Amino acid sequence: MRQANVQLHSDRRSEILDAARRCFARTGFHQTSMQQICAEAGMSPGNLYRYFPSKEAIIAGIAERDRAEVAAQLADTQFTADFFSTFAALARHHFVERTAEEVGLCAEIMSESRRNPTIAKIMNDFDADVKDRLITMLHAAQARGDISRDADIGAAVEMLMIIADGVWWRRAVDPNFDAEAVLPMFFDVTKYMLLQRGKGKNGDLGRNADLARAALAGETR
Repeated sequence: MRQANVQLHSDRRSEILDAARRCFARTGFHQTSMQQICAEAGMSPGNLYRYFPSKEAIIAGIAERDRAEVAAQLADTQFTADFFSTFAALARHHFVERTAEEVGLCAEIMSESRRNPTIAKIMNDFDADVKDRLITMLHAAQARGDISRDADIGAAVEMLMIIADGVWWRRAVDPNFDAEAVLPMFFDVTKYMLLQRGKGKNGDLGRNADLARAALAGETR
């Protein structure tokens, strides 16, 4: 395929994904038909099906594009100067600056993943990729001495992703929710997990957290 045709193909795919994102965010995954996506994208059904055979394929395309964007952002972010200031800017971008359309679509996909195994696999693969990249990023921060060498990176990343999901879901369902207002508390929790865990004033914070986690898991006697 010639370079010009490759670029045209890529551009048309992007236009379809943007149109589908608007439709899904506006009316929901189930309520959106392929015909509505065609109308939003300004193309015939026959032409659209050349690019995507189903709504699930479109969701896969959106997820893959988002995954590439997150990967590029993490790769381009320089944490060497001031890790926590840089991390704060990254968190603010995803918690506050992402559009209501993006947040609404995420909520739609999360809901659909409970019913649709294809969508569930797409979301699980996306989450696994983001998790791996965050773990790699935090291990590098440990090696530089930016965060505690005792920090439980796997548990911290799990909690960070849970918080991120909660913030996005709250933004999607509560028009009065102020994501900006929760950022200071989010940074306090993050710094505790990455710096202070196990190093509190009485030296028992980390142990108490471990006991609480064990109790929740039914592991205490």
